[in-house]
Amino acid sequence: MSKFLKSFSFLVTARRTVANRRYNWRDEGIQYPGFKYYPRYPDFKDPPYEPSKLFRVQRIKPLKGVPYYEKKILSDFKLIGKSSDVVIIKNIPENNERLWQIKHLIKICPITFPDGFPSDTRGAYLKENGELKVLKVLQSEEQRLQLADEFRHKPERIDGDTLRRDSRQKWLSAWE
Repeated sequence: MSKFLKSFSFLVTARRTVANRRYNWRDEGIQYPGFKYYPRYPDFKDPPYEPSKLFRVQRIKPLKGVPYYEKKILSDFKLIGKSSDVVIIKNIPENNERLWQIKHLIKICPITFPDGFPSDTRGAYLKENGELKVLKVLQSEEQRLQLADEFRHKPERIDGDTLRRDSRQKWLSAWE
């Protein structure tokens, strides 16, 4: 009976020492809103970063086998249709939390504005890498329009029939 108690006391003490050797990570991380980051080096500093205002989100995985609550999030973002559909989503904490839940089903790309933030979305297109390009709109000048109109109504202007006859003559006697 005493041998049994000795072996039992050894097991109890071994368990107590394992619990005492656990490392405490509580004070080492950098707390960010929503998560804690444990840097590789203790003197780690975040680089300056300007967050994007908008995200380009595209579904890349099929819906087969996806739980109903993830399908609900996808339908709220209107990503239930074809997998090639692209939507633009605001970068706000509520949307980021929902995107985090379905991050394995989608591709997220921040939208950048190399030509500046557009005041009018006409003539703008979104590239696959997230760049929003704005095409320059051609403005017509009043003076050019007036000159073109005067030229059309000028009596000395060559009409189509005269131009055809003249071109035919030049074609027939090109090297003479």
